[in-house]
Amino acid sequence: MRVLLAGLCTVDVVQRVAELPEPGHKVQSHSVEVSAGGPATNAAVTVAALGGEATLLTVLGAHPLADLARADLATCGVELLDALPARPEPPALSAVAVREHDGERTVVSHNAADGPEPGEPGPLPAADAVLVDGHHPVLALAAARQARTEGVPVVVDAGSWKPVFAELFPLADVVACSADFREPDGALRDVPTVVTTAGPGPVRWRRGDESGEVAVPAVTAKDTLGAGDVWHGAFVARVGELALPELIGFANAVAAERVRHSGPRSWLGPVRAKMGER
Repeated sequence: MRVLLAGLCTVDVVQRVAELPEPGHKVQSHSVEVSAGGPATNAAVTVAALGGEATLLTVLGAHPLADLARADLATCGVELLDALPARPEPPALSAVAVREHDGERTVVSHNAADGPEPGEPGPLPAADAVLVDGHHPVLALAAARQARTEGVPVVVDAGSWKPVFAELFPLADVVACSADFREPDGALRDVPTVVTTAGPGPVRWRRGDESGEVAVPAVTAKDTLGAGDVWHGAFVARVGELALPELIGFANAVAAERVRHSGPRSWLGPVRAKMGER
C-alpha cells in the first residue's frame, strides 16, 4: 500500500516525569528523546511500520533542528517531500512531558505559523490512499485533489476545526475526528463516512444510513503521546482493504499497542511483529 500523507511535521522533545509540573514548579525528568512528530508524521511512521510505503509531504526547511526530524523519518522508513527545503526559520517544535504512571501527557507546541507557507506543489507521487491533517492548507488541498482525480481514498484527520476543512471535507471519503471535534453546522453532513474516536472509549462510525461502534482493547497505558495519530495511520494503511468495522478494529488494536510502550518509537518493533502481516 502506497500512502501519501500531507501535513505537519514537528520536532518533538519528549521527557518522562514522575508527575507533571504545576505552574511555577520544576521537575526532574527521567529520560529525554527527540523524534519527528505531528499528526500526518506520526501517521506516516505508522504506515511504514505496518509495511506500507509512506511518503510525507510537509515543510521542514534548512534550520539545523530540521535535521533531527529528517534523521528520525529516514530511520523509520518514511520518504520525505519537503515543500520548502530552503526555509530558514526553525521547524515546528513541541515540548512534551509524559507522566510515567499512566502515560498522560502535556504538550506545548509552536506550529511554525510565523514563516512562509508553500505554494502549489508540482505533481505528487502516485498513491493508493491519501491522508491529510489540514496543516499547510495548500499542500493538503493539492494532495486531496490529486487523489480525487486518481480515484483513490482521501482520509481527513480532523483533530480540531481548521478553515481549510470547508474545502477538504467535500473531497474526503472519510473524516476521522475526535469526540471533542466541533465543526460549523452541517460541515460533516455530506461526508460519505465519519468516524469518531474517544480515547479508550468505543469508536463510533456513520456511513450513509448505517452506523455502529467498535470497542477499543483495554490496556494499561504507559504513553498516550500520538496515539490518535497512530490510529489514523493504521486506518489509512488498510483503507480499501477491510470492511469499515474491521478496519476500525484494526486501527484500535494498533493504537492500543502503541500506548502499551513508553517513548515515541519503542512501540514500532512490537507493532511490526503483531500487526504488520494482518
